[in-house]
Amino acid sequence: MATNAAPRQGPLAGIKVVEIAGIGPGPLAAMFLADLGATVIRVDRKEPSGLGAPRPVHCDLGLRNRKSIRVDLKEPGAVEMVLELIGQADALIEGFRPGVMERLGLGPDTCLDRNPRLVYGRITGWGQDGPLAQVAGHDLNYISITGALHAMGRAGQAPTPPLNVLGDYAGGSLYLAFGLLAGILEARGSGRGQVVDAAMVDGVASIMTVIMGLHAAGMLSKERGTNLLDTGAPFYEVYGCADGKYVSVAPIEGKFYKLLLSQLELQDHPLLQRQMDRGAWPEAKQVLAAKFKERTRDAWSRMLGHLDVCFAPVLDFDEAPLHEHIRARGTLIDLDGVTHAAPGPRFSRTPAARPEPPAPLSTDNAVAALREWLSDARIHAYQTQETFI
Repeated sequence: MATNAAPRQGPLAGIKVVEIAGIGPGPLAAMFLADLGATVIRVDRKEPSGLGAPRPVHCDLGLRNRKSIRVDLKEPGAVEMVLELIGQADALIEGFRPGVMERLGLGPDTCLDRNPRLVYGRITGWGQDGPLAQVAGHDLNYISITGALHAMGRAGQAPTPPLNVLGDYAGGSLYLAFGLLAGILEARGSGRGQVVDAAMVDGVASIMTVIMGLHAAGMLSKERGTNLLDTGAPFYEVYGCADGKYVSVAPIEGKFYKLLLSQLELQDHPLLQRQMDRGAWPEAKQVLAAKFKERTRDAWSRMLGHLDVCFAPVLDFDEAPLHEHIRARGTLIDLDGVTHAAPGPRFSRTPAARPEPPAPLSTDNAVAALREWLSDARIHAYQTQETFI
């Protein structure tokens, strides 16, 4: 096998993953693994799939740190080539509806027969079974039936969708990546692979565990926007400033709350003295809202930003990279003029390498990707058959 690529760097160096191209959580899970050193090859379609809104490749940030090959999985030669890759892989990622991979000839039984140690990761919204398994859906639907969406929003208003970060990416991508790594660890001991059924409804339910516990204890009202962490409390809220921008405050602990009131010169206000009195919250919030309207966001940041008052300015995507803490840690980095999140978490002995920007789809890049998996002779044979481009 020819390997012209530089050695991968990070705690997952040496792990190999085949990613069957999809949208949403699958690609981001593959990126997480690739960021930490795994060798990931993305198997894309020869023709545009129409999945998701088109964007310039350098802005499709979830595709970084790996290259793609384009194939038609309805062709037997393409399926055989993918099975040859799977034969060397530690894990596979796919995000189709249940049954699609089986119809393509790449279902779990076939793949595990080729590679008994393979961890076969399946990411869907509803899961591989259940009454909705074959029904179309998106993030918003998955967080709806778990109870999560109902709890999010302001009092008297409809639930507020949290973009698609909770279902697709927290309950999906991270849940899948966690499952794959657990499966790989187990396979190293047992020598046997298995299927990981990563359903976003399951992942979201897992993430909501602590909140569900608060509800079970009677500490969380079903009336959203009236609780400690959902904008009900005046001390866990976002406030507008004199310039129309916003700040966030979250001093739940009494000592931090008292310090905030002192800095705002509101320590003697009778309503604000009743921190945990829910009956006082609506009026107390009005007092704090009026106070924060007196200065601009940046003025409040200079005044409160380095104190133990649990404060932060609300920054947009262009402002965030300029914040002193984000800059100091390198949390956001520039790759070819585009802002990316740095790989994480961070490792003291096996740090991740600086990410490679998303690679354009091209025959040269496909060949480069395959050289980490196949010999030049096998690549040439598949290229002669026009199996990939």
